[in-house]
Amino acid sequence: MIKYIKLLGLIFGVVVMNVLLFSPGFIGLEFGGGAFTTALSVTFLFGSVMALFYGSYTLLFRQPVVLPVKNIETHEDYVEALSFYRRIKVLEEDITLGLSQLSRMKKKKETLLNVLNQRFDPGELSYKKFASVTLEVEKLLYLNIRSVLNRLNVFDEAEYASLMKSKSATLPQKLFQEKTKVYNDYLSYVKNSLHTNEEILLKLDQLMLEISRLDSFEAGDIEQMPCMQEIDQLIKHTKLYRQ
Repeated sequence: MIKYIKLLGLIFGVVVMNVLLFSPGFIGLEFGGGAFTTALSVTFLFGSVMALFYGSYTLLFRQPVVLPVKNIETHEDYVEALSFYRRIKVLEEDITLGLSQLSRMKKKKETLLNVLNQRFDPGELSYKKFASVTLEVEKLLYLNIRSVLNRLNVFDEAEYASLMKSKSATLPQKLFQEKTKVYNDYLSYVKNSLHTNEEILLKLDQLMLEISRLDSFEAGDIEQMPCMQEIDQLIKHTKLYRQ
C-alpha cells in the first residue's frame, strides 16, 4: 500500500514539474523556439520519462534490501527492517504483531509522557523516575525486536519449507528431528520475544492507570507501587534471560 502511495506521489511530482516548466504562465519552455530552448525542453521531458520509469521499477519491482541490524537506530528503522520479513509465510502473523507492538509502544510512550507533563514539572523527582522507567521499558521492547531480527536474518525459509514438505522422507529420522528442532527453536524464540513485548505494553497500560488514580504521593512511594515493582522485575528477568 505504501509503495503505491509513493508511486502516486512521484507521478504527481513529475506532472507538477512539467506544468511549471512548459506552462506559458510560468517558465514556458517550448519545442518550437530556439535551439537551446528546444534542447532544454527535450532534456527535461526525457528526464521526466526516465524518472517515472526508474521510480516505478524501484517501487514496484525491485526487491527490497534488508537493513542490517547494526544500522538500526530509529523507530522507522525498526519498522522498515521488520517489514522486510513479512514475506516469510510461517511468520507472517508474528511479523504483523511485531509491527503492531512498535506502533503501540510509540503511542503509549507519547501518551504516558504527556500524562507526566500534565501532572508533574519535568524537574521533579517523580517525573524523572516515571520517565526513566518508561524509557527503560521502551528500550527493552526494542531490544526484543532487535533480537527477533537477528534470528530472522539467519532463518532460511526455503530450507524450512523443504524440510516440512519432505517430512523426513529423504532424511534419517534422527537428522530430521534435529533439523526440525533447530527451526522450531527459531520460531519459539520469535514468539516468546513477542509475548514478552505484550507483557511490556500491558505493564505500561497498568502504570498509566495507577498514575491516573493517584491524587498525591511522595517520590519515595514510587518504588512501592505494584506496577513499578512488576516492571522492575520484568526488566531484570528479561535482561538476565538474554545474557
